[in-house]
Amino acid sequence: MVKEKFAQIYTRASERKGGDDELESLLSVPLSAQEIKTIPDDRWLAAFSQKVFQCGISWKVVRSKWPNFEEVFFQFNIEKMLLMPTDMWERKATDPAIIRHLTKVMTIPANAQMIHEAALEYGSFAAMVADWPESDIIGLWRYMKKNGKRLGGNTGPYTLRVMGKDTFLLTQDMESYLRNTGVIDGGRDTQKSLLATQHAFNDWQQETGRPLSQISQIISFSCGDNRI
Repeated sequence: MVKEKFAQIYTRASERKGGDDELESLLSVPLSAQEIKTIPDDRWLAAFSQKVFQCGISWKVVRSKWPNFEEVFFQFNIEKMLLMPTDMWERKATDPAIIRHLTKVMTIPANAQMIHEAALEYGSFAAMVADWPESDIIGLWRYMKKNGKRLGGNTGPYTLRVMGKDTFLLTQDMESYLRNTGVIDGGRDTQKSLLATQHAFNDWQQETGRPLSQISQIISFSCGDNRI
C-alpha cells in the first residue's frame, strides 16, 4: 500500500531542489512508442554492452574507449555478432583498444542472441520494448534478466532509461524510501518486492498522469543525499 500521496512527495522534492521550475528542469522525458521503434537493434546491443562494462569500472573510462568498442565489434551488427566463433571472441577480448575482460565481452554474443530472438518474434527488439506496457515494466526487466546475460539488477533498467523507455529505477534512494514507507520489507529484487513496487508506481501514475521515470526521479529528489 502507498502510504504517502504523491503531492506530498512532490512538495518535498520541490523544496529541496529550489522550487517547481527547478525540479521540473531536472526530469527526463521518455520517448514515445513510435520513437523507440525507430531505434536499430544494433544500438540496443551497444547500449547493453556499454552498461555491462560500466559495472565496476569508471564510466568515464568506458565512454572514452567506446569508439574503439564500436570498431572492434563491427558497430554491434547483430548478424556479425552471431556468426563469430568462440576463438574470435577470445581474441577480441585481448585487444588493447578495448577494456580487456573476457567475461564481459562474452555477454555481447549472448545479448545479441536475445535481441535476435525477440526480433524474430516481434519484428525487432525495439518493437518489443516499445509495446511492453509500463504497468508491467518489471516483466520487461525479468525478460532481460532471463534471456540476456548480466542484465539483472539495475543494468537492464538503466539501459532502458538511457534508451528512452519509460521505467522507474531501484536506486539506493528509491529503495530507502520504499522501505521507510512500508511499500517493501524484504529483499529488493524478490518477486514480492518488485510487484509491490510496480503496484505503488501504477497508483502514483494514475494519481499524477506522469511517466514512471519522472515519478521515480521526484521520489529520489525528495529524499536521500541528492540535495542541491
